[in-house]
Amino acid sequence: MDNSSLTSRVGIGYDSHRLIEGRPLIIGGVTIPFDKGLYGHSDGDVLLHAIGDAVCGAAGLPDIGQLFPDTAPQWKDADSWQLLHDIAEHAKAAGWQVGNVDAVLIAEQPKIAPHVPQMRSRIAAALEIDVGQVNVRGKTAEKLGPVGAGEGMEAHAVCLLYALITA
Repeated sequence: MDNSSLTSRVGIGYDSHRLIEGRPLIIGGVTIPFDKGLYGHSDGDVLLHAIGDAVCGAAGLPDIGQLFPDTAPQWKDADSWQLLHDIAEHAKAAGWQVGNVDAVLIAEQPKIAPHVPQMRSRIAAALEIDVGQVNVRGKTAEKLGPVGAGEGMEAHAVCLLYALITA
């Protein structure tokens, strides 16, 4: 008789960064032509940071600020794709597999729809899952607040992790 069971956990993630001149705009691991980029200690990829935070939450790991502190020089200008991949490896080491990720980027400009297929592919590669397990959507803030004024971007993400528990 098989005494194994499937267990799952859900994590939510959030991040925001302001836009500044003189930096490339990297969202979802994709460099997007734009006149500003996202400020951050790493490359500022707000979408990957939110997804990483969701994976950390579901796996019971510390948040990304604790795993990759902005006070540590080795994370200066770090590639957020690599950070997300490392988070996924931590989750796997704890016995978890990513079931799916759903993420929303909130920004007035630029339009991300043309870049979503590449973002989904990059995110899936970082998490070592099928692209069909990744969803990315874009929304505007309808001109409300700093994001609506085009001063920054924010992202929200949800991640489902699962594990097979054997007794």
